[in-house]
Amino acid sequence: MTTLADAIAQTLADDGVRHAFGVVANGNVLAVAGLTHHGISYFSARHEGGAVTMADAYYRTTGEVAVCTTGAGPGLTNTATGLADAVKHRSGVLLLCGDVPSTGPRRIDIDQDTFLDSQGVPVVRLTDLTARTDTLRALRLARTEQRPVALCLPQDLITAQVTEQAPTDRLPQRPRRKAADPVGTAAALEALATAQRPLILGGLGAWRSGAAKALTELGDRLGALYTTSAMASGLFTATPWSLGVSGGFAAPRATELIAEADVVLAFGASLDQWTLADGRLLAPDAVLVQVDTQPAPTTDRVDIHLTGDATEAATALLDGVQARALPRSAWRDELNDRTMHVGWAQEPFEETHTDDRIDPRTLTLHLADLLPEERTLVTDGGHFVGWPAMYWTVPDPAAYVFTGAAFQSIGLGFAGAVGAAVGRPDRTTVVALGDGGALMGLPELETLIRTGCSALVVIYDDGGYGMEVVLFGDRGADPASMLFGDTDFAGTARALGARSATVRSVDDLAAVRDWQVQGAEGVLLLDCKVVPGVVAACFSELTTLITGRQAGRP
Repeated sequence: MTTLADAIAQTLADDGVRHAFGVVANGNVLAVAGLTHHGISYFSARHEGGAVTMADAYYRTTGEVAVCTTGAGPGLTNTATGLADAVKHRSGVLLLCGDVPSTGPRRIDIDQDTFLDSQGVPVVRLTDLTARTDTLRALRLARTEQRPVALCLPQDLITAQVTEQAPTDRLPQRPRRKAADPVGTAAALEALATAQRPLILGGLGAWRSGAAKALTELGDRLGALYTTSAMASGLFTATPWSLGVSGGFAAPRATELIAEADVVLAFGASLDQWTLADGRLLAPDAVLVQVDTQPAPTTDRVDIHLTGDATEAATALLDGVQARALPRSAWRDELNDRTMHVGWAQEPFEETHTDDRIDPRTLTLHLADLLPEERTLVTDGGHFVGWPAMYWTVPDPAAYVFTGAAFQSIGLGFAGAVGAAVGRPDRTTVVALGDGGALMGLPELETLIRTGCSALVVIYDDGGYGMEVVLFGDRGADPASMLFGDTDFAGTARALGARSATVRSVDDLAAVRDWQVQGAEGVLLLDCKVVPGVVAACFSELTTLITGRQAGRP
């Protein structure tokens, strides 16, 4: 006979799940034993909030669903912030959690359904009669809808005997591509017929669709330039006509060119206020075409909405352009090599440093030359994130995990690095954090070290919450609530078993070269003491958006 825990694990393993992250408790410890027994690699986190972020980052880097497993009650509620971020990012995560006994709630229990519903997480509740079917249904739902799904395991059923045989019906494992809407396609082609300066904007949905090749072919036929949302950074790395990231992280010269576009085709992008700077990034008379699987536009700025998968829509548009023999734009010819000099690295700045602190721009620029080409960049949230976004590139969108971006949180960076390192061991994981987020998520630094994966940790230590200082330092905020002084992250890392170096000048970066010469094995942590108060230039628009609204300005 097979127990419920064993049936769950066997079903997941048979359907391709390879990794799980979690914290064991009474409600899931036997389920974890089943996972490892059936060959699923399990990584113990130090906190459930870290575990769900690990599974989220794993999905972002691989496109494959991983398991996050927790106990019931506090084990589940501890996932709240990381789970919200995974939901908003549309990451496929299977949350295998303990649950209220089938006989009814106890004094210590909470209404887990209400908690999960508030997060937008669908619930599949296990029974001993349909355990295999329930497990498969939850897993396939996470895959096809690209979202976290909770598989709830009543504690009193964990050792129950299961007689159900493995399901024989084969449910879809991947989302079906939605065909391009003919009406929207025709409207987009009409706009392209008179386009002089077409621009293609690729979002995360375009990457997940596998649309990079189709979009590049469409852009080359149109003579278009390319840009991406922050989450799709690296989508157009192969073309010299890419302007990099649009919106708040865009370099000034890229912003100028984006504003010159007269027709913008946005594929698989939510077009939020950060990507379009509340619509101010585009020329007022520019035609904005949004291509998305959702049935309605996500912003009033959209002029034409084309419902469909990014790949399908790009193919339909290319066919239409060729069938109508639409002229190719001369925009690229007019620009010559202007697109080759649009990055932040080409923007001059006046260096600020002291005897014991390094300018964060100087630090980040020098590190850019030292980072391995095959890397996964993981960033926590906070003001510091502007520096990696400005100066470090990634090979493709799967190599960029911006934790907390969708939920505006901090403290998830170390956990995200674990999931990324486990998911893509062929790439060196580079994780950047501020001192505030690093201290908030510090337990998962130990987890990262324990995995044995190759990782470079870069902590921008300015002794406080830099974003709050930038936004509210001159608006009446109490400095004592934002400034804390330096932390010895290097000493902490050594105590946990990692290599480390304190960086106060460019010369201290020799530690990176030494680590690479020795094979880049394990974790190297750089405790970078940066000059406080240096504002990331890319955040000027963000500052306007946040403080402008809060000051009552439109």
